[in-house]
Amino acid sequence: MNDAISILCARLIAHRFIPRVDPLARRALVDEDFRRALEHRLNEVGLTLLENPYAEHIAVGLQQDMEAFVFGEGEAWLSNNMNLPRDAIALLIVLWALIILPKRERQVTRAEKEREGQADMFGAEKPLAQGEDVSVGVPEDALFADFRDKLGGKTRMNANLGQLARLGFIERRNKMLLEGPLLDLMLDYSTLAPRIIEGALSDVLKRRAADAGSTTE
Repeated sequence: MNDAISILCARLIAHRFIPRVDPLARRALVDEDFRRALEHRLNEVGLTLLENPYAEHIAVGLQQDMEAFVFGEGEAWLSNNMNLPRDAIALLIVLWALIILPKRERQVTRAEKEREGQADMFGAEKPLAQGEDVSVGVPEDALFADFRDKLGGKTRMNANLGQLARLGFIERRNKMLLEGPLLDLMLDYSTLAPRIIEGALSDVLKRRAADAGSTTE
C-alpha cells in the first residue's frame, strides 16, 4: 500500500492532475483505507486531495492554513497563486460560469433520475452523469462579442485565454472553449455558484440561455 500511495502522490505533484479513471485514482475513490492513507500522507506536507464526483480528474492543492506560509510574502496570493492578472481572473470566472454551472445542473438532474433506478455500488469511482450531452463548450466569437469591451479587448482576452489553457483550466479546439482538467476542481462551486447566480453575471447567463433556446426552436 505504501508504494502505491507514494507513486500516486508523486504523480499528482508532478503532473498536477490525473484522470479519474486511472487505476490508482480509482482506487483512492473506492478504497476507504487507501483514501485515508493517501490523505494522511498529503496532509503531512501541507497538501490536500482535490476531488469531486462531477469532475473527470483529481488533483492536489494546498491546505488552507498553509497558504499564508507559502504565498504570504505579498498580497497577490489573496486573489490567486498563479500570477494571473485581474482581467484573466475575471475571464476565468466568466468561463467557469458559462461551462461549469450548466454542466452541473445537467449532471445533478441526470444523477437524481439515475438514483430513482438501480443503485450502482461502484458509482464513486466515476464522475456523476458524464457524457457528451453534459459538457458544453463556449464559442470564442460569442465570448469576444459579449465581454471584449469589459475584459480588455479581443487581443488581451486572446492572450489570457492562452494562459488559462496552459494552466489547464480550459481547452481550445476549433474556436471552441472547452472545460479543462482543473476548471471544476480549483474553483469552489459552493462559494462561487450563489454569488454568480444571484449576482452580476445572472443577467448575462439568462440572456445566453434565452438565445440558446430561441436558436433551437
